[in-house]
Amino acid sequence: MYEINKAAVIGAGTMGLGIAGQLANAGVDVVLLDVASDGENRNAIAERALERLLDENQPGLLHKDFVERITIGNIEDDMRLLSDRDWIAEAVVERLDVKRALYRQIDAVRKPGSIVSSNTSTIPISLLVDGMPESFRAEFAITHFFNPVRFMRLLELVRGKDTRPEVIDCLAQFNDARMGKGIVVCNDTPGFLGNRVGVFAIQTALHTAFRMGLKPEEADAIFGRPLGIPKTGVFGLYDLIGIDLMSDVASSLVSILPDSDSFHGVSAEIPVMVRMIDEGYIGNKSDSGGFYRPADAARGVSRKTLDFDSFSYREFDPARPQVAIDAEAAGDFTVLLETDDKYGQYAWEILAGTLCYAAQLVPNVNDSLVAIDDAMKLGYNWLQGPFEMIDAIGVDRFIARLEQDGRDVPRFLRTAAGESFYRVKGRNLQYLLADGSYTNLERAEGVIRFTEERRKLTPLEQNAVASYFELDAGIGLVEFHSKANTLDGESMQLLESAVRHASKKLAGLIIHNDAQHFSCGVNLESVLGFITREDWAGLDRFLGHFQQTVLGMKHAPIPVVAAPSGLSLGGGFEVVLHADKVIFHANSVTGLVESLVGVVPGGGGVKEMLYRWSERHGDVTKGAWSAFMNIGYGKTARSPLEAEPLAMFRHGVDDYIMNRDRLLGAAVKSVLELRDGYAPTQRPPLPVAGRSVWSEMQDWLAKALEKGRLTPHDVTTGAQIAMIVTGGDVDPGTELSENDICALERKAFLTLAQTPETRARIEFMLEHGTPLRN
Repeated sequence: MYEINKAAVIGAGTMGLGIAGQLANAGVDVVLLDVASDGENRNAIAERALERLLDENQPGLLHKDFVERITIGNIEDDMRLLSDRDWIAEAVVERLDVKRALYRQIDAVRKPGSIVSSNTSTIPISLLVDGMPESFRAEFAITHFFNPVRFMRLLELVRGKDTRPEVIDCLAQFNDARMGKGIVVCNDTPGFLGNRVGVFAIQTALHTAFRMGLKPEEADAIFGRPLGIPKTGVFGLYDLIGIDLMSDVASSLVSILPDSDSFHGVSAEIPVMVRMIDEGYIGNKSDSGGFYRPADAARGVSRKTLDFDSFSYREFDPARPQVAIDAEAAGDFTVLLETDDKYGQYAWEILAGTLCYAAQLVPNVNDSLVAIDDAMKLGYNWLQGPFEMIDAIGVDRFIARLEQDGRDVPRFLRTAAGESFYRVKGRNLQYLLADGSYTNLERAEGVIRFTEERRKLTPLEQNAVASYFELDAGIGLVEFHSKANTLDGESMQLLESAVRHASKKLAGLIIHNDAQHFSCGVNLESVLGFITREDWAGLDRFLGHFQQTVLGMKHAPIPVVAAPSGLSLGGGFEVVLHADKVIFHANSVTGLVESLVGVVPGGGGVKEMLYRWSERHGDVTKGAWSAFMNIGYGKTARSPLEAEPLAMFRHGVDDYIMNRDRLLGAAVKSVLELRDGYAPTQRPPLPVAGRSVWSEMQDWLAKALEKGRLTPHDVTTGAQIAMIVTGGDVDPGTELSENDICALERKAFLTLAQTPETRARIEFMLEHGTPLRN
């Protein structure tokens, strides 16, 4: 009955603009309206919004041309544009009177069978639609997106008592498959789920830090990656969002949550923060700073931290507690609970409060613990949801420690005593219901999360950084799972073994993981170790093994499909480049960035890009120049659509998916489609451009240095890239095989690795996370 092909968004602020942008990304024709401006240009507000959508620092579109899918207007002159819309999303100011007046205008022009929704996070549906006709109430819902809409995966979907089930079904299916969202259906309760639990956790971390007298650096060292949540930290997050805005968020929850809610225990104003807001110390958006003042290398300013006692800034303390380092390295937050020092106690206070709060919400706020876990993983980027974390601690152990502290144990938590919230039964993953029974965890068709599949599987082979599994479909799967999924010799050993094993009996192989990033490249610490030891033979062996592993993958007798999300950079992208087909997530960031640390792609990346560009141009010299420029500048693409003109995405071969939870399902389907009659691609030798083009490239580098566009070591690095893509000191037309070009990569890499400038770049990147321009 309901189908969404055309949409409208009213409100061109941050959220409305983000929704409009994602609709355009999904291929939908969008009308974007805001209030009319005074003056000649009545659409000035919406027009300026489109400029923000194209912001280079955080683009809301997969490709800049998608802006053409958005038609702008204003609500005084252009309400008629809503008459053919299938979905009208309201994202205006959080004022009930404004929203109700707007709904009356919408209802006067919308077509029968169109859906209307609000992006509110604070106003109940019952109040929003009060006084509206039944026909409007039946087709109204809340669609609560998270900011930034393009990148945040959660959509909280809320129905009113009069909302037709078909409306919810349509919104869920469309926003899953087309908009790329993970859908969590919520009851019409204050704060829904994501913000209710997420803000509680943040407030608990904040108040506990002040109560325990922890410095911001100490608190943020724990409330971050060691706990399996984003690295920002509680004080860093307040600065990022804005201390004034975060305080408003907490105050709004105070105003809408019942008096009995535990949130009120962590919502009191903190005097020093009141002073900070009064005096303009409200975070990153303020020149004054917030809890931190950022570093400014150009002005020689280091990062500083606000001292609460003196209300002045001091030097930032970079030292991290050892337990935080250990927990992050192990990828196991429970390590934090093994110590009795203040850091272990801080972690426990956060976990005890937050996990109990989540348990209090079942079943009164939501029947499903899965919905709460999903809300935190998709909306707040937690690696595990609250109930998965309790399982990791151990339900009985968690209850025992709560009782030891004299804390109340929520009823639903006691229901799991002696059991766990999730369990594997046969080939099914099940979760606990409020009545103590279990039910199978079932996702929408095509949605497969490997983190859930992995619980039902036993790895056929594994080491500290990677694992190999066999899926039910008779397909192998390699998962990288090191820190940032960086690659080293063990990664390649497992990939090599997996290719060999899968080639003997399986339909194909998939390379995929559910981590934030597919792979951030080769482990720089490992490379620096070779350099420090001056173990050039060992470094050459590592590079040679990497190259032969990815070539073996490319030439295997079975199809190999890569399904990356997040960052696929450097060596990680070299793995992707050698797959028969790639199913990218729409927000994948790809590129060969090795030049930024003073080396060249040494895992077949230069070779692959040289072949691709030469094939695209039909000319090896043009191909060499394109590869030289793109690799030399370390160009990256922030979506597959940006990657296509950079030869990183093959039109007609590769594909992309809006919802990253559908990557694995699409990869399985691709392997099964490729397996019949499959034959690996065998590339002929490439007749390279030779010494004259190599010389031209070196001249270009020298001129760029003179003009100040490159640094001296950029030139040194660029000369080595030029040597690879042209063949170096050889005659034009000299034929080089894939292995020949790989040998040139290793030669260039080793030459650069022996320079002090490259060592300095690697050390600087490892210490500061940004490139050194030397």
